[in-house]
Amino acid sequence: MERNYQICSNCIMDTSDSKIVFDVTGVCDHCNDFYTNVKPNWHTDEKGRAEVQAIVEKIKNDGKGKDFDCILGMSGGVDSSYLLHLSVKELGLRPLVFHVDGGWNSELAVHNIQVMIDKLGLDLYTEVINWEEMKDFQLAFFKSGVPHLDIPQDHAFIATLYNFANKYNIKYILNGGNISTECVRNPMEFLYYGTDMAQIRDIRKQFSTNKMETYPFSPILKHKFYLKYIKGVNVVKPLNYMPYVKEDALKLLADTYGWTPYPQKHFESRFTKFYEGYWLPERFGFDTRRVQYSSLILTGQLSREKALEKMSKPAYNPEIIDEEFKYIATKLGITIEELRGYLTMPKKFYWNYKNQLSMFKFGAKFLKFIGVEKSIKR
Repeated sequence: MERNYQICSNCIMDTSDSKIVFDVTGVCDHCNDFYTNVKPNWHTDEKGRAEVQAIVEKIKNDGKGKDFDCILGMSGGVDSSYLLHLSVKELGLRPLVFHVDGGWNSELAVHNIQVMIDKLGLDLYTEVINWEEMKDFQLAFFKSGVPHLDIPQDHAFIATLYNFANKYNIKYILNGGNISTECVRNPMEFLYYGTDMAQIRDIRKQFSTNKMETYPFSPILKHKFYLKYIKGVNVVKPLNYMPYVKEDALKLLADTYGWTPYPQKHFESRFTKFYEGYWLPERFGFDTRRVQYSSLILTGQLSREKALEKMSKPAYNPEIIDEEFKYIATKLGITIEELRGYLTMPKKFYWNYKNQLSMFKFGAKFLKFIGVEKSIKR
């Protein structure tokens, strides 16, 4: 039975998230979870500063005598860019800057990465993913009919970073993930787990034609358990321990490095720009800006009225969307007609394929129960 449309009275999450729940005042469960579970345990004051300083000192001590004391995955987006500035200029860390080129870098992303590397005087290590493998992988996801088309990119980024850290015995990975701009999560039906190898194998088995002998696969158990608890590879999110205001970060990056902002979060990738800006809202009725703006509303960085005003306009430019279709189709080696065919084919979701969702849920509950991971971690 189809639900009547409803939008949260506090943020802008709505019933495009089919699992959303509203209380008697019309406030959604995303907001109530933030106010009940996240905000009380989120410290960006002196307590947070003391916590991050303790972590930084440990990173520095463990890194003595090494060329680098940590590794930082750099996408060129605002979060990873600001984290790089913070890590070097304020925390005094010596990160190896690591970039994974999945074949979809925008010119702007390349520019933003380079201006920071140049002005900070750092080394940049770039891992290039085999394009024929990436292309086949992404086409397999198009053919599967699911919404989570960004998994081939995301999985490569995560796996390559962890594998590199493990290979060269780098114990700390700096991550730009943060509560300040990401406290509301995307509905799982649209952006499913990128490390569910059962699902990846099932989709590849049905729709892939490439053996993918060099693509860096990494099962969840490898990087969540083996690398973390056996090999001691730790992920640190410094932006969660101090004030992080997106507009302030954008201004600092622009003024200090000549860094140029993107129209929307995650648009440093040409594919993600097309996928999140056009494909998801047009094919599935889900606009990721709802999640992004709602996060900013909850953390006091954007008014609900301004967010609704921004949502009144499409995330993509209607005047050039035909050019975007041509670019994506040409890059994937298919016709525009074939690509449009995937847009209108029957919709499928993660539950239509083999998956490890029960294992993911059990693992999260178990780690929370034994106190290893807390709900504050996003």
